[in-house]
Amino acid sequence: MIRQENCKIVSNKQIAKNIFEMVLVGELSAEMKQAGQFVHVKVADGFDPLLRRPISIASINEGSFTIVYRRQGKGTSLLAGKSTGMTVDVLGPLGNGFPVDEAKPGQTAILVGGGVGVPPMYELAKQLARKGANVMTIIGFQSAHDVFYEKELAEFGEVYVATVDGSYGKKGFVTDVLDGLALEADFVFACGPTPMLRAIENRNDARKTYLSLEERMGCGIGACFACVCHTKEDPQGYTYKKVCSDGPVFQAGEVVI
Repeated sequence: MIRQENCKIVSNKQIAKNIFEMVLVGELSAEMKQAGQFVHVKVADGFDPLLRRPISIASINEGSFTIVYRRQGKGTSLLAGKSTGMTVDVLGPLGNGFPVDEAKPGQTAILVGGGVGVPPMYELAKQLARKGANVMTIIGFQSAHDVFYEKELAEFGEVYVATVDGSYGKKGFVTDVLDGLALEADFVFACGPTPMLRAIENRNDARKTYLSLEERMGCGIGACFACVCHTKEDPQGYTYKKVCSDGPVFQAGEVVI
């Protein structure tokens, strides 16, 4: 059930270069079930900026939830300036998350996160581990200054880190790490920049793969058609999916990315 609520800020701290983690208390946390869903956050008290910001849910706890976001524009800079005790207008939970129930005890899942695509991997890892699945995570960043959630994800399984400049972990991209793993896995779950998701989809991997798309949104509930993408069956026609309401998670090969 979608709710709109003024959630109280428990903490709002910087955890990496321009990356902030905000813990919020609110009744809508009880509605959060699926890893990979998101919330739509009103970053200003007035109308500037007007649109809400879609932010993935990093962790769900009893009575509270955590979001992680990058400070890069006016809206997220306003959000980064908010302090403990203040409230934030939140709409959620929104979208369809990762199909955790498909994983069976003893099966292996590889989680791949790039940049701000890393946060939803944390709740996903928690839920998969709770089901008895074997979890391995690959996370990618530009440099050592951008790395976050490595230790948190290590609670649930082995973690590999890649940085583009080679200043931490393996030099290169998450796909370089994925290519180097001689591992029989049942699932690949990924969230990150479109080029990363496209590279994972193009691997022609026999494993079942699910991709969480990052897209600009208007309403967040499927009414404004600002985040549509074509299906693979009709890439130039009129058959499309809405990232906000049909996704953000799609099975590889379902939509054009």
